[in-house]
Amino acid sequence: MVCFIAALQLPYTVNFGSDSQDSPKPAQQFPSSNLKPAALPSANQSRLPERKAPEVRDIIVTPPTTPPQEAQTPSAGPDEQFFKLDALDSLQEDVKQKLLQPNKAPVPSQQRVLLSRAASMQIVPQVQPQIDEQAVSDTASSNGGSPVLRPQTGTSLRDRPATPNSPEQKNRTLSTSSTTSSTSSRGMQSGWRRKLTAGEGSRISSRRPSSAPKGFVNGPWKIENTDQGNGGLRNAITAALDSDVLHDRVWVGTLGVPTDNVDKATKSAIAKNLADNYDSIVVYTKDKVLQGHYTKYCKEILWPVFHNQIPDDPDDSTYPEYVEMNEAVANSIIEAYQDGDVVWIHDYHLMLVPSMIRDRIPDAKIGFFLHSAFPSSEVFRCLASRTALLEGLLGSTMIGFQTEEYARHFLQTCSRLLCVEATHNGIYLEERFVGVHSISIGIDPKYLAEKRAEPVVEEIAKKIRERYGDKKLIVARDKMDHIRGVKEKLLSFELFLNDYPEWADKAVLIQVALSTTDDPILRDDVTEIITRINSRHASLDHSPIVFLHQDIPFSQYLALLTIADCLMVTSLREGMNLTSHEFIECQEKKHSPLLLSEFTGSADILNGSFWINPWDHRHTADSLKTALELSEEEKESRWSQLHRAVLTHTGANWVQEYLAGLDKVYDDEVRRAQAPLSRLNPNEVKKLYQESKKRLIFLDFEGTLASWGSPTDTILTNPQKIIGIVNDLVSDKGTSVYVMSGRRPEELERFFSRLPGAGYIAEHGAYIRHGEKEPWINNVEGKLAWKKSVNDILEFYVERTPGTYIERRFSSLIFHYRSAEDLIAAGRQAAECANHINDQFENQNVHAVPVEGAVIVEPTDTNKATAAQQAWDHVVEQAKINGEEVTEPDFLLVIGNDRDDEVIYRWANEKSDEVKHVTTANVGTRNTEAKYSLTIGVAGVRTTLLALSS
Repeated sequence: MVCFIAALQLPYTVNFGSDSQDSPKPAQQFPSSNLKPAALPSANQSRLPERKAPEVRDIIVTPPTTPPQEAQTPSAGPDEQFFKLDALDSLQEDVKQKLLQPNKAPVPSQQRVLLSRAASMQIVPQVQPQIDEQAVSDTASSNGGSPVLRPQTGTSLRDRPATPNSPEQKNRTLSTSSTTSSTSSRGMQSGWRRKLTAGEGSRISSRRPSSAPKGFVNGPWKIENTDQGNGGLRNAITAALDSDVLHDRVWVGTLGVPTDNVDKATKSAIAKNLADNYDSIVVYTKDKVLQGHYTKYCKEILWPVFHNQIPDDPDDSTYPEYVEMNEAVANSIIEAYQDGDVVWIHDYHLMLVPSMIRDRIPDAKIGFFLHSAFPSSEVFRCLASRTALLEGLLGSTMIGFQTEEYARHFLQTCSRLLCVEATHNGIYLEERFVGVHSISIGIDPKYLAEKRAEPVVEEIAKKIRERYGDKKLIVARDKMDHIRGVKEKLLSFELFLNDYPEWADKAVLIQVALSTTDDPILRDDVTEIITRINSRHASLDHSPIVFLHQDIPFSQYLALLTIADCLMVTSLREGMNLTSHEFIECQEKKHSPLLLSEFTGSADILNGSFWINPWDHRHTADSLKTALELSEEEKESRWSQLHRAVLTHTGANWVQEYLAGLDKVYDDEVRRAQAPLSRLNPNEVKKLYQESKKRLIFLDFEGTLASWGSPTDTILTNPQKIIGIVNDLVSDKGTSVYVMSGRRPEELERFFSRLPGAGYIAEHGAYIRHGEKEPWINNVEGKLAWKKSVNDILEFYVERTPGTYIERRFSSLIFHYRSAEDLIAAGRQAAECANHINDQFENQNVHAVPVEGAVIVEPTDTNKATAAQQAWDHVVEQAKINGEEVTEPDFLLVIGNDRDDEVIYRWANEKSDEVKHVTTANVGTRNTEAKYSLTIGVAGVRTTLLALSS
């Protein structure tokens, strides 16, 4: 059994133009820079691979003199800017003099960035960066004769190296997927037991259009670890492998490089090498497919919508490319899939893959996890492809979300847009149940501790602290986009300095801003705010903001987290902020506080942090002041609480909990759906009946004893033909029979007036009567305060939907729309109604269930199972009063036909340990908790009961 982890990008990529044992000898050389792996932004802000950290003196960030799109490598994204880190001593003397002008705060242009220095102003004008010979492309001639700067990189905790299979490091082979991934778990030793192929049917994608030169044939290439993508995911998988939570996995995804101009033989060789040595299946596709899929549809439409922002120009013309990429990934998994494998798909890039696989492999175990946030239904419904995306996800066995809020949004969206029954833990489809769980991802504390213990981290931390002395360092690291709230953070910091001027020369905000998109409006706004702050609060020896518009080496990142006096996270929306988790673990000695946006998934588990609303600048500024002035005792108390949360929600625990939940949901489905129901044999049941001394029988009314349909039907016929048979059973000594229904008590009295010896369960368990001479017991007395409010909501929808009406029962209300003038519009209104009620009354034990032609609103704490237990207790009590030898039933029979009978099937099956003979039967062959089926409907029920009474 293998766990397939399907990802938009593999943890490996191919560096074309590099001689390697992995590749055949080249027939001709071609430029490596033109096929450099495309950068895939991380959902969890992965950092760059490690390089040797420069001596920490005064860090200066200088932009290239040419525009970013001209100074970058051709394969880098249009939004990516490369900067050079160097020491202040490398600046020319005239630049130093400009920085040291007294009493004048320099005003940076759009190309200026801030630097940090204890004895000078921290704004650097445009300066030609020094060009490291190793950073210059050796193919400058192919780029117009100009050298091409490559970004300096650093090691990331979430980008730890993935290594090929080796006897000693098999479990360290971890891939760097983009934000998506699908897994399976099967027995592999040092490599694949099964042969993997990736030919023309498989595809590869690039995150941006290909800029590769034409005619690359048999060029040199080398497989390398990629440093981009969802670092949190791959580190969690690595931690799970290390702790034996996960044993065998295979990554499925693209390489992240353009391949249109790479010949078929080279593609096949790469695919074979990845399959044989890296446990990875490469997906090939045309470059323009991923351009439309990722750059356009995912980043310009899905990404904003999933973070509750409606795009200004939601052009979904690239949706066909999204479909094609999902088909490519699904086809690659299907080709390699074998019985027993597990498929684990990750994030919004591959939302259609579950249903595509389900259509081809109906019994597959398919998991899906969304790493980003999920929006409210009001926002999601704006998507033109909303129905297809939801139905794609519902092909999963279980869908995971970072928080309960996101899971609830998804359930409400499905209820409202698809008109399906959504419960607190999943979605009921016609023939399947889809589990919905919330499980928060975490970090690997052990690995982080190892990296933090490296001497270089301690050395850098010491030098940073020496430079800033006793100033309070407020550290932040975010993507440079609207959703991460960098602008809101700067506005709050500006208000903090204005309101509390005593902190103007005592606090420094060090903002690391990863460049992910080229947003000139945001860039100009940020520049203006920084200029305004420094113009007012900077001095010769102090600047309140250090702004680094690039990532920094991992060792410097860890050093900053270690010596920080506060971490400030102001995301406007974020699935999970793992930077805050890493900060907590780095604060083992200092216990500095955490300011965390309440709109991040991490806020749900990090209860010891200061929750802030990024839009409330006043509250954020006040919270920052409070955090900086905390006593040591309070800091330690808060940190201890945060530390426990981080250790509880680790990456390995996340993998283990998710896969355990997936197994449970899948096993339940196998038991209900895949294991064929045995047809109930009346003679076998009769034999068990006769062997027993005390018998308890529960019979559903609608669709079981009588042939009409659901309890929402209003015209009934008296089931005289079967009453005589039931009477015979009731008259048999030691036998108790209860008739169950969704009808009101007086209706059951009228229908079964000639069946005085039976007990009755009305309105799905709200009322129960143990016999004709016994009174009705009201199980919902004092629990119906919700009815008036729900009735008002139903009347609101009735007024707006001609042909609909409300049926009012004692413990439930039914919104009927089967006779509506416009059934399609009425169906939408019914879905909206159910979602409205479930959202407003979720804490009052009330649930709205969409059924065919109606919405039933009823309490959730009373049902047929709770009433059945009351009947059981009554039978046992009466047996004791009568001095009977056998007091507890040794024969239990339940026959029903509807979904609301599932709870009593489950209740009866759980009695198997204490009851000698338990039989549960369902009329029909749908997936059910019942152990047997009656395939000939009411006639089969009549035949079975006749056999028992004869």
